[in-house]
Amino acid sequence: AACERPYSSRGKEKLDMSTYPVESIRNFSIIAHVDHGKSTLADRLLEITGTISKTDRNKQVLDKLQVERERGITVKAQSASLFYKHEGINYLLNLIDTPGHVDFSYEVSRSLSACQGVILVVDANEGIQAQTVANFYLAFEAQLSIIPVINKIDLKNADPERVEKQIEKLFDIPTNECIRISAKQGTNVEKVLQKVIEKIPPPQCNTADPLKALVFDSTFDHYRGVIANIALFGGEIAKGQKIVSAHTKKRYEVNEVGILTPNEQPTHKLYAGQVGYLIAGMKEVTEAQIGDTLFLYKQPVEPLPGFKSAKPMVFAGMYPVDQTEYNNLKSALERLTLNDSSVTVHRDSSLALGAGWRLGFLGLLHMEVFNQRLEQEYNMSVILTAPTVPYKAVLSSAKLIKEYGKDQITIINPAQFPDKLSVSEYLEPTVLGTIVTPHEYIGKIITLCQDRRAVQKDMLYIDENRVMLKYLFPLNEIVVDFYDALKSLSSGYASFDYEDAGYQSADLVKMDILLNGNPVEELATIIHKEKAHAAGKLLCERLKETIPRQLFEIAIQAAIGKKIIARETLKAYRKNVVAKCYGGDITRRMKLLKRQAEGKRLMRKIGNVEVPRDAFIRVLKRETDK
Repeated sequence: AACERPYSSRGKEKLDMSTYPVESIRNFSIIAHVDHGKSTLADRLLEITGTISKTDRNKQVLDKLQVERERGITVKAQSASLFYKHEGINYLLNLIDTPGHVDFSYEVSRSLSACQGVILVVDANEGIQAQTVANFYLAFEAQLSIIPVINKIDLKNADPERVEKQIEKLFDIPTNECIRISAKQGTNVEKVLQKVIEKIPPPQCNTADPLKALVFDSTFDHYRGVIANIALFGGEIAKGQKIVSAHTKKRYEVNEVGILTPNEQPTHKLYAGQVGYLIAGMKEVTEAQIGDTLFLYKQPVEPLPGFKSAKPMVFAGMYPVDQTEYNNLKSALERLTLNDSSVTVHRDSSLALGAGWRLGFLGLLHMEVFNQRLEQEYNMSVILTAPTVPYKAVLSSAKLIKEYGKDQITIINPAQFPDKLSVSEYLEPTVLGTIVTPHEYIGKIITLCQDRRAVQKDMLYIDENRVMLKYLFPLNEIVVDFYDALKSLSSGYASFDYEDAGYQSADLVKMDILLNGNPVEELATIIHKEKAHAAGKLLCERLKETIPRQLFEIAIQAAIGKKIIARETLKAYRKNVVAKCYGGDITRRMKLLKRQAEGKRLMRKIGNVEVPRDAFIRVLKRETDK
């Protein structure tokens, strides 16, 4: 089917979108596990519909950020409108490409709210992975129609029959509905488009209704302010109209509306059922609250059910390497959080590292990507402290309850950890993890999970050599290196996915590090009682290697409350005072050594242990290499 352009030139002529009634609109997104070929399939769909010209250079066109291109992953959901002619009717297809990693699953759930159907991509080589399962259930709960697509059939190890059986067993989708394609070579991709038109229903809405638009994403442009991605659930929107946000109650005038054919293409109007962008002079990204409803001034509508705002799962301290960089880092952080609204920022300061921030991320990959974007886009090098998770404490002392104004507090910084006496119980966040693995690694993986205090919930054989395990994990056990450990145990074959599972009570303690009896607040950590001894010993050993020796002895201790659980001693430098004695009486040597010991003891009383900055950085680095 040759695609007729709605207009000839690629100029900035405005498109007339009224030629696409609601019946000929399809909104869909592509969901899959990491690396199963979502963005490549999106490229082919864009090429077939003539949205981008066919060249060899089209590789993951929708992944625009430098981080995305380098790592080959999608971080931000991107949308594009495609024009396609099928059986004599012009269709408008709105495609949203979504990320595959577990950290960004809330991006996926947001994208699904603007869709009526999904393409579920499964790799013919790998089969169903943990993320495939998680994303399927997201779409299933949203009651979207699902088109299963088996990708990468051009690989020599591809086994589409096996994958079809897995899909049938796990998702109850009959095998004859699966489309086998190769997105790289373009085999059968045209069939996917036809299936989209046949299987996915048009949006349920009407142009005659008052305007009702859902903001499902927003980006920031330095020249034009906030660009909001919107899905219209009713009415129409045009330049010059006055609109109001249901969330902030602020009024705006629409400067420009249009569709994304990955690049912005202004149109005269947008009509119900269409997906596009809107620029309305919003200065802050916080104004384009994701999940917000927009309506015409003086024509209020029932706001659409919004999204749960993304809950940060991992917190880390971020400090500039040099305090003079503080203001530059501050402005870089502000600009970056405009584009990544899921990062939470609190001011924080510490004695050793100076002024900084406590940032909340959705997961470790999110934290790394954020850090990488700071370095690449803003040339900022920063110190990130070890990641912690948000704990809660149920207070029992009336005085503290009065001070905080509530009986449950959230602790994101170990320094704020309340004393055991004033707390009835501590709570730690848990997650429900899904692991999909070849069955030969199952023994090692179960051992790994038990080491991490996990509780097994379910175990299911997907086919004769694939197993799906479900475990309830404490979040702090998986947050640092669980994923790496899992990958190395299973030679990279196991995949892992988790979702939030609320809080459970736990036996938590605060472990302090003392140098000559003085606590060092940056090194304090909150830890489970069973794990405290091992962690304390490791931290003391690492400090012994990094703190420079002084002229007096330093005792490095890990303590819980008053109880010391681990100790390392850093010996003093000392002069050889008995070098001048040869022969003579032993009492002479004893006298000299005793005098030296006396001096060292005095020095230790008045000596201050200064921990140099780079020692901190080395200890706080997450690497667990000894």
